[in-house]
Amino acid sequence: MAADQNGIRLIVGLGNPGARYEATRHNAGFWFVDRIADRHHGQFRPDGKFYGELCRIDLHGGDVRLLKPTTFMNHSGQAVAAVARYFDIPHQQILLAYDELDLPPGRVRLKLGGGHAGHNGMRHTITSLGSPDFWRLRIGIGHPGSKHEVVGYVLSRASGEDEAAINRGIDDVDHVLPLLITGEYQIAMNRLHGAN
Repeated sequence: MAADQNGIRLIVGLGNPGARYEATRHNAGFWFVDRIADRHHGQFRPDGKFYGELCRIDLHGGDVRLLKPTTFMNHSGQAVAAVARYFDIPHQQILLAYDELDLPPGRVRLKLGGGHAGHNGMRHTITSLGSPDFWRLRIGIGHPGSKHEVVGYVLSRASGEDEAAINRGIDDVDHVLPLLITGEYQIAMNRLHGAN
């Protein structure tokens, strides 16, 4: 399969930098891009002008950049907008991966556009790009049951069972990555949503 001019060129994982947050549920987006980099022999390097760590890989025939903002979650959009502008990447060729409270651990959902649903990283990215029209990968982490427990929940480590489920969901996405690079989004969604 060859890369398509409408395929994904920038994959962003949302999370918080530093060892303290590395294993927390809120960093599921980081887990995702780390997995891609690892499997495709890429290496993240800090770059101040992009407010994050950037990695360039050849992904199924496509020249793709992976980004981990280092601004903390609430200012993620600064990094996304900087990379998109510098490399002239249209919004529709950006995929943002982030943790989703409203999906159980292991469930993943792909969609184009929409709101931020209260997720601060998404809210800042929409504002920074000036558009909600980019692809989103929602990685289910489950919900603590009460909105008062959400902050502590997302900033803590998942149980072994939940962490394994989240990683299985990430594996499911890895299997449809070629379709995202070739711009075959509907087929990717059908496979991904049918799988979990």
